[in-house]
Amino acid sequence: MTPGEYLTMQGYAYAEPFGKTPDGQAVELYTLKNRHGLVAKVMTYGATLTSMTVPDKNGNFADVTLGFNDLESYLKGHPYFGTTTGRYANRIAGGTFTLNGREYKLAVNNGPNSLHGGIKGFDKVVWKARVMENPLGASVRFEYLSPDGEEGYPGNLKVVVVYTLTNDNELRIDYGAETDKATVLNLTNHAYWNLSGEGNGTILDHELQILATQFTPVDDTSIPTGELKNVEGTAMDFLKPHTIGERISQA
Repeated sequence: MTPGEYLTMQGYAYAEPFGKTPDGQAVELYTLKNRHGLVAKVMTYGATLTSMTVPDKNGNFADVTLGFNDLESYLKGHPYFGTTTGRYANRIAGGTFTLNGREYKLAVNNGPNSLHGGIKGFDKVVWKARVMENPLGASVRFEYLSPDGEEGYPGNLKVVVVYTLTNDNELRIDYGAETDKATVLNLTNHAYWNLSGEGNGTILDHELQILATQFTPVDDTSIPTGELKNVEGTAMDFLKPHTIGERISQA
């Protein structure tokens, strides 16, 4: 999309150059702003959320998600800050899966396993993007065509990710996909949050509550063992609010 300012019926969007990949592909950064001053920034490299600026209870604005201010830092490698992960988020054991009686071998990039789509997952490709009209708020639509066999996955897969910053102060991410062959798909966003805001400490004092009575233990390569274990008496027990730091110290 041509860089510039775009005023939509429900918000504001701005597109600007954000650098180039090593193979010369141009990357753009989109700034979304709602009527209340909240700002989200997303880029075409990895359909990545790079920042989210929101007010605290006193009206002071701060960036609450981890990211970088320049493309070069993302290209050097990072733990998936704000990226769209796929084709398959999380790990696939041994880098293989069977679908309709056929075994597929995937690119392995995490010990013996395939993680977040493989060596070059959706987080490492440049997506097409355009600002779109959306009754919910300022919105940008990302699209990527993953060819049959990419990282070992079957089927040509068209993926659409829409980021919307609503005027109800929500960041909404909608996903859609179409394929011409049976395949597996597990999309997510890999944002890291620090609600204290940039430069205001860690998340160790954040209180967390999770209304889950069980969790799934993992093996030494972070693959679930298949067991469902009760959280009671473990560091995974967040049925009542606990600080994250307290539970980490018990793990």
